[in-house]
Amino acid sequence: METENTSISKVGEKYDADQIKVLEGLEAVRKRPGMYIGDTAVRGLHHCVYEIVDNAVDEALAGYCTEIKIIIHVDNSVTVVDNGRGIPTDMHPTEGCSAAELVYTKLHAGGKFNEDGGAYKVSGGLHGVGAAVVNALSKWVKMEIKKHGKLHAVKFERGEAVAPLAVIGDLEDPKITGTAVTFKPDNEIFEVHEFNYDTLANRFREMAFLNKGLNISLKDERSDKKDVFCYEGGIAEFVTYLNRAKTAVHKKVIAFSQAREDYEVEVAMQWTDSYSEVLSGYANAICTPGGGTHISGFKTAITRVLNAYAKDNNLLKGLKSNLTGDDMREGLTAIISIKLPELQFEGQTKDKLGNSEVEGIVNSLVGEQLKQYLEENPSLAKTIIKKSVDAAAAREAARKARELTRRKSALVVSGLPGKMADCQEKDPARSEIYIVEGDSAGGSAKQGRDRKTQAVLPLKGKILNVEKARYDKMLANNEIKMIVQAMGTGVGKEQFDIKKLRYHKIVIMTDADVDGSHIRTLILTLLYRQFPELVENGYVYIAQPPLFKYKKGKAERYLKDEKELEAFLTTNSLQDTVIKADGKDLSTDEARVLVNKYRNYTRTVESYDIHFDSLLLRQIIERSHITADILKDKVALQAELDKLTAYFKEQEVNTLKTYTFSITEDLAHQSNQININVRTTGRTKKFKLNTYFLESPDYADLLNGYDGMKSYVNAKFSIDREKAGVKEFDSLNEFAEHIIVDGKQGAYIQRYKGLGEMNPEQLWETTMNPDNRTLLQVRIEDTIEADQVFSVLMGDNVEPRRQFVEENALNVRNLDV
Repeated sequence: METENTSISKVGEKYDADQIKVLEGLEAVRKRPGMYIGDTAVRGLHHCVYEIVDNAVDEALAGYCTEIKIIIHVDNSVTVVDNGRGIPTDMHPTEGCSAAELVYTKLHAGGKFNEDGGAYKVSGGLHGVGAAVVNALSKWVKMEIKKHGKLHAVKFERGEAVAPLAVIGDLEDPKITGTAVTFKPDNEIFEVHEFNYDTLANRFREMAFLNKGLNISLKDERSDKKDVFCYEGGIAEFVTYLNRAKTAVHKKVIAFSQAREDYEVEVAMQWTDSYSEVLSGYANAICTPGGGTHISGFKTAITRVLNAYAKDNNLLKGLKSNLTGDDMREGLTAIISIKLPELQFEGQTKDKLGNSEVEGIVNSLVGEQLKQYLEENPSLAKTIIKKSVDAAAAREAARKARELTRRKSALVVSGLPGKMADCQEKDPARSEIYIVEGDSAGGSAKQGRDRKTQAVLPLKGKILNVEKARYDKMLANNEIKMIVQAMGTGVGKEQFDIKKLRYHKIVIMTDADVDGSHIRTLILTLLYRQFPELVENGYVYIAQPPLFKYKKGKAERYLKDEKELEAFLTTNSLQDTVIKADGKDLSTDEARVLVNKYRNYTRTVESYDIHFDSLLLRQIIERSHITADILKDKVALQAELDKLTAYFKEQEVNTLKTYTFSITEDLAHQSNQININVRTTGRTKKFKLNTYFLESPDYADLLNGYDGMKSYVNAKFSIDREKAGVKEFDSLNEFAEHIIVDGKQGAYIQRYKGLGEMNPEQLWETTMNPDNRTLLQVRIEDTIEADQVFSVLMGDNVEPRRQFVEENALNVRNLDV
């Protein structure tokens, strides 16, 4: 019997006025949050904080706010406090409620719409939407306003005021003003519920640079981590910060500004010896990652002035054509900040500046000031021109290399690399390509794949590190040429066309060892530097092959990592058992949770042994009270160290280690730090313990993990199995060890170190089958921070990389050496 297939998009014929629904108040925001904050994932969640902070920054731009405090609470609510003028508390003349309630409950209500400029001449919030949107998307919002010598308060729940704004007290100092807003994002709206400290810190550091002298503090009560951002050097100091991992061509940042009645422009720039440019535009302190007229005006001026200077001073000998803008901006880091009374953005997320008059303003300012600067600094000017000429020569060499590659590829019908296996599907949206490490894994992937939709490109060895190589050198690398061919988009600003992309899923699939991680990082560096649009559009993914295969009899199971393996072994071992702790019954689920917690805790502590001493770390957690606050009290700190010294003295016979401790000043954190020497036979290892680690979320997780099972650590355990009888254990450690060993009984457990160890069927089932696989999507949350990470880890400058390793050594996980 045949059934009629009816499209789910089909509806009835009726289409009358009563079918038109009006979304009242903030209902529209809750119905379509993506229209207002971008999405309901990581980006949208953090955007809510930015909206409230932007309002406080507007007060700073107006000259009334000098300090902003942001606090992340343990329940993931956020408080933003400023010492501005305070949101108006008086009744609105036409709306029948206080102005404060109006701003938080009505879209397009704010102090920025009056013809005379209203409360703000310059502001980042233009649409009067930000505060109301945050209110609409929050479970609750509490607001306190200090104004007119009174403390006012109002609470909202899912966008609606619980009660009108009311005075709840008098201020000791009637001159004090300001606003405090606390909001809890609605878990029914957002897919992600945890705020990321580093994401917020990067944004607020940026704001502090853009608002010279503004003090912005951020505190995370979940981990007690905190930072204070305040920069008197403004955007010139910002450029220095951005270039800290690079080698500057000229030490002093070039900076100039211009202020008129209706606008203010600031520009700061510095050339480095890197091969990538970093141009960041801001409008009224709001980042514009999409660029806009201020960026285009800057680019035009740079190209015009440098070309004119080079010609006038006869610095283009041997160069057949003019320098292009890309040549001149190679290695340039620049910040362009403009402030205007009336900004035109594309969308509420303020991605791109559209004011047409801004292009001429920036073009004129940069043109005049840079020309004068070059004339006054001829040596620097020649250095910049020389760097540009070298870039132009490399560009010409790259063009010839591309032409050669194009002629060669014309001989091949498909134009694809010889080692690549393409898919049958021609629709990019339904096609994916696996970039695989090694011919062995590539062979398994080719055999195991779904030939209809999955292409495979095997790479031989490590590709060139494009962070350290110019464009022409990059195109000479065979593996990179194959990737460029496979993508189909072309490479370089003039040739790249994302519409020609052959695959909308680009999956990097490498081994789970150190070499595999390095190859993955090299490929990501290539994609980020030369194909950034692929990352921005969410086309890049990282495969997550399993580390373990468990086999017992006919039963087989693939397990992602050691944590998942141990959880599986624990569940198996505890089936059909009776467990007691200090004579009290534990349910199977309680015992399973306890063992998994303990194993996670011990595994995490042991992972620190590579760069620290796990035995010492464990005693610091379990036997001492050393905290970041204790580090500031030298007497109390010494008392804690005396306890540890006494303990390790007793354990010398068992550990064969001698531990000695000393205290020195930690000037970077305005505290003390512990210097530790651990001596074994003929060898001494040196460590340090400072505020950075003790305030880190990782250490907080360790403390919380231990506290959650502290009462069981020294308990007496017993386990009763029907056939094996009763076994007893003197501690949680002994009990947990037994459970893991028992779970392995009669099973074969294989650890996959390389993809080549899997046969085609296994690789398909675990890593390539869309029904089973796990893919990590590569996303850029912060373009400036992403640029910094690649510069630090993949660039030529060794010192920042050494510092990065030192600061993050204790946070290493799953290092395979």
